[in-house]
Amino acid sequence: MTSKVLKSEREYAIYLPPDYETSERSYPVLYLLHGAGDDQTGWVQFGEVLRIADNAIKEGRATPMIIVMPDANTGKRGYFNQADDWRYEDFFFEELMPYVERQYRIKGEKRYRAVAGLSMGGGGSFMYALHHPELFSSACPLSAYVGPLTLEDFKEQLKGSDVEYTEAEMLEYFKNHNAVELIQSMDEKELKSVRWYIDCGDDDFLYEGNSLVHIALKKKEIPHEYRVRDGAHNWTYWRASLPNVLHFVSEAFHQY
Repeated sequence: MTSKVLKSEREYAIYLPPDYETSERSYPVLYLLHGAGDDQTGWVQFGEVLRIADNAIKEGRATPMIIVMPDANTGKRGYFNQADDWRYEDFFFEELMPYVERQYRIKGEKRYRAVAGLSMGGGGSFMYALHHPELFSSACPLSAYVGPLTLEDFKEQLKGSDVEYTEAEMLEYFKNHNAVELIQSMDEKELKSVRWYIDCGDDDFLYEGNSLVHIALKKKEIPHEYRVRDGAHNWTYWRASLPNVLHFVSEAFHQY
């Protein structure tokens, strides 16, 4: 698809459920985000999304759904706007989402829309659902990078970047892209309007941020599922997560 926001052609992968061609009905949608270094083919090639989704639907653990996997690795890496004119998050909400929801038979209401992703895409899942709780019924961040944990961490990160921030912009960006900060500052009703499924391995280097998010949600008494399984930051872990994610988002699609 063509993006005016990013001034480029953008690719995406799409999974259509087995009965898509033979039915005329509209389907719920899951936006499934890849991690750093991958692109729209990551979940297809390494995540085996086709086999796992087909099986979950066949076994009745997941409802038939469309899965959209965008590319956030071309031009610049990441799911967010940057201080220069790179506006990936604007592209996602203003162009990609309306485009695919017109192009395919997708139900356009909050109840029938979910977001999930791994690592960098787990961070995208957190931020997209926290920035737009009115759009997603469920969010499933896996082994998520939850954003820089302190302002000092963020300043360190920026040292290798070609994007320059003023002190005020830096603070604003940090507050808007740290899941713990957002949870602490957000309205409880908005947080509760999204169903949360957080999954991170016990040997994952991103365990700290995920633990802190769990604690922040617990302190505000926000219902959420928090899973710590045996495993590290790898595809073996994420392939095992995907059937659970499909089941979890299907519960909302089915009006549990």
